[in-house]
Amino acid sequence: QLQLVESGGGLVQPGGSLRLSCAASGFTLDYYAIGWFRQAPGKEREGVSCISSGGGSTKYADSVKGRFTISRDNAKNTVYLQMNSLKPEDTAVYYCAARREPILFRHCLYADKYDDWGQGAQVTVSS
Repeated sequence: QLQLVESGGGLVQPGGSLRLSCAASGFTLDYYAIGWFRQAPGKEREGVSCISSGGGSTKYADSVKGRFTISRDNAKNTVYLQMNSLKPEDTAVYYCAARREPILFRHCLYADKYDDWGQGAQVTVSS
């Protein structure tokens, strides 16, 4: 059974860093685009970043450009989201999602393009 598990969330001060991991089991990520999404209380889920199956294409929301970096290690069946210079407005539950390619990459930050989701990891940025 296809499963995605996020880890690496937690509490961090403004300006700090965290690295989220999205580990897959029950399938190989080699043929899947992966997206990271977040949802803050009272807000809609928003796309944060996405990466193509081979890692050659990435995309970021304007709100995180220059601060977040997405990467993947297909040998470890894991995708990462390095988050630097964190701000209080980054506080949310972060989810990873998988979509078997092909996918129109310009749509990769839309949640409805993804079929499988992890359970989420809480990220809290606060002093």
